[in-house]
Amino acid sequence: MTTRTARTTAAPLLVLLAAALTGCGSSDDSSSDDPLTSDQAAKGGTVVVGSNNFPESILLADIYGEALKAKGIKVTYKPNIGSRETTYGLIKNGTLTVLPEYNGALMAYLDPKAHPTTVEGTGKAIEAKLDPKLTLLEPSEAQDRDAVAVNAATAKKYNLTDKSTIADLVDVAPEMVIGGSPEFQTRKHGLPGLKDLYDVEFKSFKALDAGGPLTVAALKGNHIQAADVFTTDPSIGKNNFVVLQDPKNLFGFENVTPLVYKSDLPEAGVAALNAVSAKLDTATLLKLNSEVQDESKDPLDVAKSWLSAQGLT
Repeated sequence: MTTRTARTTAAPLLVLLAAALTGCGSSDDSSSDDPLTSDQAAKGGTVVVGSNNFPESILLADIYGEALKAKGIKVTYKPNIGSRETTYGLIKNGTLTVLPEYNGALMAYLDPKAHPTTVEGTGKAIEAKLDPKLTLLEPSEAQDRDAVAVNAATAKKYNLTDKSTIADLVDVAPEMVIGGSPEFQTRKHGLPGLKDLYDVEFKSFKALDAGGPLTVAALKGNHIQAADVFTTDPSIGKNNFVVLQDPKNLFGFENVTPLVYKSDLPEAGVAALNAVSAKLDTATLLKLNSEVQDESKDPLDVAKSWLSAQGLT
C-alpha cells in the first residue's frame, strides 16, 4: 500500500516507491509518532484528524484540519495511517476525531448488501449501520470514485474507448492482469463486484497500492493491463489511461464526506467542516490533486491556499 507521508508528497517518485515498499511513514511535529497509538487522556480536548494512506486523503485531512484551526480549535494530525479496515476502528474507539470519507465506499464496508440509488439513500444506509458514537456530516459535491482503467496499449488492442463499459471486458479479461490495493481483491467494490455484476474475471490480480504510484507505474509499464484508479487522479489524463464506464453503478456514489467521533468535535467544528463541504466540488478536487501530485506542492500549503481563497480561514 502507498504510505506517502503528509508532509513529503512532493518527494521524488523513487522515494515514494521506497516508502511504499518499506511501509514507513512519518508526520509533522503536530502529530503523534505512531498513528495507531490510542491515548485518550493525552488528547485533552484536541481534535485529531486522520487520513488513509493515499495522497487525496492526506490533502483532505489537511483541509479539514486547517479549517478547524481557523475556528480556534486545537488540532493534531495522524496522517497516512492505512486502509479503512484500520481507520474505521481508530475513529470508532475515539483515537481519531475526524476522518475524510467517501460515502459509497464506507457504505459498502458497513453493509455490502446495500445498493441505494441516491446520495441521500447512501447516507441513510450508512447511518443505519454506523457505530452510534459516530456520525457523517454534510456530503460535498466532490466525488472521487473507484474506476477500472486500462492503459493505452490495452485499449488499442481491444478497441476500448472512454465510451466502453466494464462489461466489454467479459471476453478479454481472462487475458489481462488487474492491479490495485490488496483490499480490492476482497471488497464488494472490487473483484467480487466485478464478477457478480459484470461476470468479469481477470487472469490474475496484482496487489499494489490504492491508486498510487505503484499502480500508476505498473499500468503505464504494462506490467498490469487494468487497474483500480480514482477518477480525480491527474495521472489518468497524463498517461492516456482509458476509464471504462460503470453502467451498473458498482462503484456507486463517492461523495467526500467528513466522518466524526461525535463527542469530541464541538459545534463550531461541525459548522466549519460543513462549510468546507459546501465549497468542495469534483472539479476543485481534481485541481487540488493536480497541484499536489503534478506540481509537487505541499498538500498543507495547497489546503491553506484553497481555504483562504474560499473565505474559510
